[in-house]
Amino acid sequence: MLDLAVIAAYLAGITLFGLRFRKRQRTLRDYFLADRSVPWWAIALSIVAAETSTLTVISIPGLAYDKDFGFLQVVLGYLAGRVVISLIFIPQYFRGELFTAYQLIDRRFGPVLHKFTAGLFLATRAAAEGVRVFAVSIVVGIAIGTGDVWSIAIILLLTFVYTLEGGMAAVIWTDVVQMAIYLCGTLVGVYTILHLVPGGWQTVVETAGAAGKFQVFDFRWTMATPYTFWAGLIGGTFLTTASHGTDQLIVQRLLSARSERDSRTALISSGVFVLVQFALFLLVGAMLFVFYRLFPPLVAFERSDRIFPTFVVTQMPHVISGLLIAAILAAAMSNLSAALNSLSSSTIVDFYLRLRPHVDERRRMVVSRVATVFWALVLFALAMLSRRGGRVVEVGLSIASVAYGALLGVFLLGVLTKRANERGAIAGMACGFATSLYVWLATKVPWTWYVVIGSVVTFGVGYIASLVMGEEKRSELG
Repeated sequence: MLDLAVIAAYLAGITLFGLRFRKRQRTLRDYFLADRSVPWWAIALSIVAAETSTLTVISIPGLAYDKDFGFLQVVLGYLAGRVVISLIFIPQYFRGELFTAYQLIDRRFGPVLHKFTAGLFLATRAAAEGVRVFAVSIVVGIAIGTGDVWSIAIILLLTFVYTLEGGMAAVIWTDVVQMAIYLCGTLVGVYTILHLVPGGWQTVVETAGAAGKFQVFDFRWTMATPYTFWAGLIGGTFLTTASHGTDQLIVQRLLSARSERDSRTALISSGVFVLVQFALFLLVGAMLFVFYRLFPPLVAFERSDRIFPTFVVTQMPHVISGLLIAAILAAAMSNLSAALNSLSSSTIVDFYLRLRPHVDERRRMVVSRVATVFWALVLFALAMLSRRGGRVVEVGLSIASVAYGALLGVFLLGVLTKRANERGAIAGMACGFATSLYVWLATKVPWTWYVVIGSVVTFGVGYIASLVMGEEKRSELG
């Protein structure tokens, strides 16, 4: 009962906190960009929280439990990708009044490709988010015994309420609170595991070290393994350049900064937080490996995603286990609120206002909230369809990576070349997306290479097709 009280207190508290921002939303700039008044440090923490879903909290420990610390090689690419975005994309986003990443495509190529890229974002973001929302049901189901339907419904409903009313300001500031909660909860988990393992830290180091759990680097040249140095650095760079430079989920936060400099500072500093955070989650996985080596479970785990939440519920003292469940839910809600707001903003700005450009602000706000309701229902349905699959973090990243390659290729065509045109870019994007889809479904190439392959094909085909078609370009980005 104490655990349930802690979880209920968190859910009620974070929802009420988010609702504090409801009176500030009078225009689309307020609702979708928080009136560009958010300090850089809050945006940095919000970026980390947005990319740290329940998949991360429950699945990354599972990676270390099964394998080693090799995932950190991908995180090195995450850092490099942030530098690329700061140099190439952020200056373009702060030229003019942009609400979404895909308005940049409209400025460079035209309305057809604008809708194409925005539509691809909506479809793939919703699909990937459905997997993430399903991950919540694993935790909630283990913690309080509810089935998938009720578990998903509870979290989705509460997150939806404050996202609907508070807009981007509520999303960012609740992200800051939620990140503090899940990091503190994870640290409490580390402390507790150390006290449950005889010999504490020394036993963890000796046992996990002997099993190779702390190994980070793998310099083999192979595309059969997802976590090598080259796959991590190259694939991680391309993945982050796409996810943080072309995905409205993150770009919307960058556009909420007070200035271009603040936006750049927020993005780079978030990379440092991410590196520390992933190392912490992997450490939890290695420690769980040691614990269950010493105290084997009565029934073998069906999937590694269930190891950490099962340990929290069955081994942690009361109140502490409630705190950790609340921490995992915090990660879920921060990512979900970001998805709802970004899906809504793209729907309104990239589609609705293209058809109804002259509607007043009051009408725009009403339709924006209706769009948020619509996407909440869509995510609920997709989460129910996502209950089958492998390790959820890799499924989620695979779905997102299939689209990211085509999106990144088109953005690079627009920013780096002067000869590319809309028809050529559309041809390149179609080929890049089809190639990524084929690689995902019909080959054994790991997900870390999907964005690299898709963006290279999109860029190459798009540029050549533009030269062949010879259509005059729409404009150049300065």
